[in-house]
Amino acid sequence: MADEDSDLEKTESPSQRRLDKAREDGQVARSRELSTFTVVMAGGAGIWLMGSMLSAQLITLIREGLTLDTGLAFHSELLMPRLHELSEATLLAFLPLLGLLLIVALTSPLLLNGWLFSMKPLEPKFSKLNPLKGIGRMFSTNSLMELVKAIAKSVVVGGIGALVIWHNKQAVLQLVGEPIAYAVPHLGSLMWSTFATIMGGMLVIVAVDVPFQLWEHNKKLKMTKEEVRQEAKETEGDPQVKARVRSMQREMARRRMMAEIPTADVVVTNPTHYAVALKYSDQKMRAPVVVAKGSHLLAAKIREIAKEHNVPILEAPPLARALHKHCDLGQAIPEALFNAVAEVLAYVYQLRRFKQTGGEYPQEPHELPVPKELDPENA
Repeated sequence: MADEDSDLEKTESPSQRRLDKAREDGQVARSRELSTFTVVMAGGAGIWLMGSMLSAQLITLIREGLTLDTGLAFHSELLMPRLHELSEATLLAFLPLLGLLLIVALTSPLLLNGWLFSMKPLEPKFSKLNPLKGIGRMFSTNSLMELVKAIAKSVVVGGIGALVIWHNKQAVLQLVGEPIAYAVPHLGSLMWSTFATIMGGMLVIVAVDVPFQLWEHNKKLKMTKEEVRQEAKETEGDPQVKARVRSMQREMARRRMMAEIPTADVVVTNPTHYAVALKYSDQKMRAPVVVAKGSHLLAAKIREIAKEHNVPILEAPPLARALHKHCDLGQAIPEALFNAVAEVLAYVYQLRRFKQTGGEYPQEPHELPVPKELDPENA
């Protein structure tokens, strides 16, 4: 019973498959405090950068709105169009700031989760209308934590604001007796210092909330040992998945092999059933190495690529059969085939010399010394 209970406890970290599935369903870690902080910071930065322009436009609008126009005074039908014009001008004045806040509000979730678009959370679910579940969510641990966070945020932000105002109470009281030309900049300085201090407090809240949300999200997605075993069966044990993986691995290996053919020194053929590409460097290799091999259609493809890249092709059926049978890709040939391959490479080097300097065309080697026990036809 104890083992069964332990298997049902969510003690295992979520697998990548579970994390991907949760992300597809729109279940990701979210920090409202991070979004709030970025939006408020963007608003403060926007006012700081656009403040002079915005204040100039607002002063102009207030002046125009409070200017007495005798035409409007005696023609009341012109009041609504005039009000409409002033409203549009006010909206246009605030439009850059509102646009900045909208962009930041839409992009702030990317700081924690990256780009995510899912329609699953918008799908109608009748279980959400269950009043018992709704009451349960109201008194859940998560709701309690949200309440504690809200109280803590109010205490921190409100306390910091109150401390700043209390610290600067003398300066605030002096504003009444200052000339307007000095009082306005002084008030702005006090407001910005208060804003910066409060944002520092909010930053502390964000620094606590973001790790908590990540931990809470990971906790919700934890798996039981039984779920881990079941997922392993579904992924690793699925014959279709295994077959697909093996197919992809074979395709990747075949592509790598085909890419090595142009670097080969010679291709030995059967001539149609087998083809084996050999490469040798006396400075890097102890013995010639097989870089590509295949039979039937694959052998034809090897010969085709060899012809395209001017790699010599030699018909030597016993040697081709022996190399194909007893040599793996990337491995050196067996010692029993050293003499036969040495004759082939000697012919290749003579052929290269003939192409460079001319002279007598080299004679292709025949009756290569291939041990009978290595030739599949004699086995």
